Amino acid sequence: MARSASTGRSASTARGASTDVLIAGAGPVGLTLAAELRRSGVSCRIVDRLPARLPYAKAVGIQPRTLELFDRMGLVRDVLDAAVPMRGQLTYVNGAEQGRIELALPPEVPYGFAALPQYETERVLEEFLGRFGTRIERSTELVAFAQDPVGVTSRLRSSSGGEEEEEEVRSRFLVGCDGAHSVVRKALGLTFEGGAFPEEYMLADVEVGWGLPPGYGVRSMHRAEDGTIDDLLVCIPLPGEGRYRMSMLVPPELSADRPASGDGVAHGLEGGTTPALADIQKVLDRLAPEPVTASALRWSSVFRISHRLVDRYGEGRVFVAGDAAHIHPPTGAQGMNTGVQDACNLAWKLALAVEGAADPGLLPSYDAERHPVGEEVVGRTVRHAAEGVQADPTDLETLLLREAQLLVGYRESPIVSPLPPGDEAVLRPGDRAPDCGGLTGDIAAYPVRLFDLLRGRGHVLLVYGHHPAGDTPGDLAAAARELTGGRMETCRIMPADAPPDEATGVPHHHDSRGEFARQYRVEEGAAFVVRPDGYLGACLRPPTVGQLKEALGRVFAW
Repeated sequence: MARSASTGRSASTARGASTDVLIAGAGPVGLTLAAELRRSGVSCRIVDRLPARLPYAKAVGIQPRTLELFDRMGLVRDVLDAAVPMRGQLTYVNGAEQGRIELALPPEVPYGFAALPQYETERVLEEFLGRFGTRIERSTELVAFAQDPVGVTSRLRSSSGGEEEEEEVRSRFLVGCDGAHSVVRKALGLTFEGGAFPEEYMLADVEVGWGLPPGYGVRSMHRAEDGTIDDLLVCIPLPGEGRYRMSMLVPPELSADRPASGDGVAHGLEGGTTPALADIQKVLDRLAPEPVTASALRWSSVFRISHRLVDRYGEGRVFVAGDAAHIHPPTGAQGMNTGVQDACNLAWKLALAVEGAADPGLLPSYDAERHPVGEEVVGRTVRHAAEGVQADPTDLETLLLREAQLLVGYRESPIVSPLPPGDEAVLRPGDRAPDCGGLTGDIAAYPVRLFDLLRGRGHVLLVYGHHPAGDTPGDLAAAARELTGGRMETCRIMPADAPPDEATGVPHHHDSRGEFARQYRVEEGAAFVVRPDGYLGACLRPPTVGQLKEALGRVFAW
């Protein structure tokens, strides 16, 4: 069992109640995991060593894919009400505008890019979690744990009024969402290979009154005669008039040449000298696209950036997610969003494991699916930090879809069904399940989106059209219920011209505008298994009960 050093203060030890999952760390990743577990009926405890949320605008970008996940969870409206749109980026070199990137996505994508301070994202998630009767246990840290074949025994230390108390907690599983200096990662013995950038940066949350269009980020650079970038200013819009989160290189007079922490990881906010408004103004005087005065400094700090990735995302009954598993430059706002996807991927698998309904290969698929994603994100953000997003060789549409995290997929995953030989379908198992509009029912007089039908649900079987070569929709729905112990719902999508009586016995909607058929590339009968995290587990053409059983057998135990 890993143990932390003693503080020298007296502490009492108590034996705590057991829980299904213990989560260390209550940032956006830990909160997402806890909310998804509670939404699935799984008990959990979530602890954090901090006494309160930090009022810092650290991670501020929310990607379209993250908004889709928040939609599935049922909290996206609260996020949208608090956030501001990210419409594009303006780039300047030596004072001259070099072009404008418009953050435009295909019309079938339901959400655009958004910006929201991390503490506001945490607030929305914490309030949502509270609806399930679960609260964050503040001023409480994980100091040691040991796992065995049936569970994990953890030691928690909490402090209040200068007194410490230790508690032993028994859980089925433990997840470390405890950041770049993760106690869970270290105690589990995971490697964290990578390196650190030599530069130090300043962060500041300020207001400016320039005439640049609202909703656009600003990247302003100075290029030296030898072609290198020797000065940098990046501004991301935040809620509030003229408010931005700005980052810039630390001037020599503020650089403390601080050593890395005890674990050798130099990443995140640092103590010591805090930049003043005058320090921010000096950078704006050099690099702002137009003369401007900064005001209303809410917060500032110095930070360092590292790029590291664990060798595996867990071992046995203990897992890591978010910054505990991968850290990298903030380019493209990939970090928090990647961590949220970690949490959504892991949560539904843990829920089935807790219920005893998971195939033995389900939990190992977390590493199989998410480790390659972490590896790609770390590599891409390091490349973009050095060369700029514009240096990406792909076309702009593909670049934006990738930055939006809409191209994340699991085609090589062991738990998704392979396509039959010779099937060259564009939409494949492991891909994100796309949204579409124009779905009409027999009672509601208004059309809905597919994501409206998926919201709040777990596994869903989408059955489309006629099935002359397959089993009937009724047979498929009955098999889905039986094979999953009632955990899978079925929804039938009918062609626009199909008569109403063909859908008897299975909840249905008509594809009135043909958008489902176009997005899912279907003309006749087909069925799609949609996972709780919004990815396709199987594409069945034509759908049969046998194919469905094979697909679900990769996930469910029976």
